[in-house]
Amino acid sequence: MMALSKLKTLTNLTRIWFALSLILILSVVSCSDNENARKISEINDRIENEFAPDKRVAVYDIEIVSDRNVIRIKGETDQPEALEQLKEELEPFNTSINNEVSLLPDTSIGNHPYAVVNNSVANIRSAPRHSAELATQAILGTGLKVLKIEGDFYRVQTPDQYISWVDHGGVQLMAQEEYDSWSTAPKMIYLKTSGHVYASKDNELQIQGDLVLGSLLKLTGKDEKYFEVAYPDGRIGYVRRDEAEVYLDWLDELNPSPDRLELYARSLLGSPYLWGGTSSKGMDCSGFTKTAFRMNGLIIPRDASQQIMAGKDVDPELSFESLTKGDLMFFGKKATDSTRQRVTHVAIWLGNDRGEFIHSSGRVKIGSIDSNAPNYDEFNTGRYLGSRRYLGESDPQIAPLPFKN
Repeated sequence: MMALSKLKTLTNLTRIWFALSLILILSVVSCSDNENARKISEINDRIENEFAPDKRVAVYDIEIVSDRNVIRIKGETDQPEALEQLKEELEPFNTSINNEVSLLPDTSIGNHPYAVVNNSVANIRSAPRHSAELATQAILGTGLKVLKIEGDFYRVQTPDQYISWVDHGGVQLMAQEEYDSWSTAPKMIYLKTSGHVYASKDNELQIQGDLVLGSLLKLTGKDEKYFEVAYPDGRIGYVRRDEAEVYLDWLDELNPSPDRLELYARSLLGSPYLWGGTSSKGMDCSGFTKTAFRMNGLIIPRDASQQIMAGKDVDPELSFESLTKGDLMFFGKKATDSTRQRVTHVAIWLGNDRGEFIHSSGRVKIGSIDSNAPNYDEFNTGRYLGSRRYLGESDPQIAPLPFKN
C-alpha cells in the first residue's frame, strides 16, 4: 500500500510538473507572439506614415493578421513601393507571407484608367454614396485618374492629387487611347463665371448644358460668333466666342500676376459658400483660392491645411507688414503646449492701404484687418496664423496647368 501511495504521489507530481512546464512554454510562446505582433504593427504604422501621411492624396489601408505560421496582409494601397517595403520588412519573422493586398488602380477599372468630367461640375464625395460628405469638385473637361469602380461610383484622383469618389453620371470613362485623343485635341476655355453651351447656334433657347469659370471643351470649329465644341461623351454644342477663348492661345498669353489673381478673385464676389465646392457655382475657402490660382495657370493643393505647406513663408512674425498682393493668408487655432496648430481658413491678401483680403465665408467677400475699417474682420484677424507666397515661387506642390488637357 505504501509503495502504491508513493507511486500515485509521484504520478501526480509528474502530471503537475508537465502541466506547469506546458503553461510555461505556452506563456513564452504567447509572449513571443505578442512581441512579434507589436513589432509587425509598428512596422505597418511606420510605413503608412512614410508613404501615406496625408490620406487625402494617398491610399494605404492595410491590415496585418498573423499567427505562428502565417502572416496575412489585407487591404488596398496606391503605393506599390510601400507594399514592397512592407513585405521585405516582414521576411525576418520567418513565417509564410500571404499577400492579399489590392494595388490601385485595381482590376475593377477594366480598360478605363481615366475619366473626364462631363458636367459643368462633378461632385466628388468622401465615400461611394450620394449621401456622403462632399469632399471636393472637378469642373467640366478635367481629367481624372480612375483607381477603382464600385457600383455606380468611381474612386478617382484629381489633378491636385485628391482621392475620393465620383458618381458615374458626372464623368465619362475613357480608355488610354480615348484619353490621349481628348488630351491632345484643341480646346476651348470658358472665361465667364457662368454661361451655357447651346444645342443650336440659331436658337440660344436650346441649351445643351451649363458652364462655369475655367470649363474646358474640345474645340471642333468656329465662326465669327460661336465656337463649336464637343463634350467628353461626344455631344456637340456652341459657345459664344466673346465668353471664351482657344485654350492654347489663352495659355500662351497667360502671365500669372497679383493683378490677374485679384481680377479673377473679385469676379467671384458674391458666389455662395459651399463646403467642398471648387467652382463658381459655390466654393469653400480653399476652393475659392484654388479657383483664382487656376485662372492664373496654377494648380495648387486642395485644402487650406495643405496650402499652408506650399510656397514661401512671408510673415513669420505675424505682423502683416511683409505681405504683397496675392499672398495666401491662413487662419485657425494656434498651437498650445498640448495641441498642434489647426488651419481652418484661407484668404487672398489684396495688398491695398485698407488692409483688405478676399475670401469665401458665407459668400465670397472682402474683409479687413484694420479695426477702423467698415469691413473689419475681428474674428479672422484674431486667429491669423501666417501667410505664404505662391506667385514666383518654385515648389512641386504648385504646378502649371498642362499644355495639353
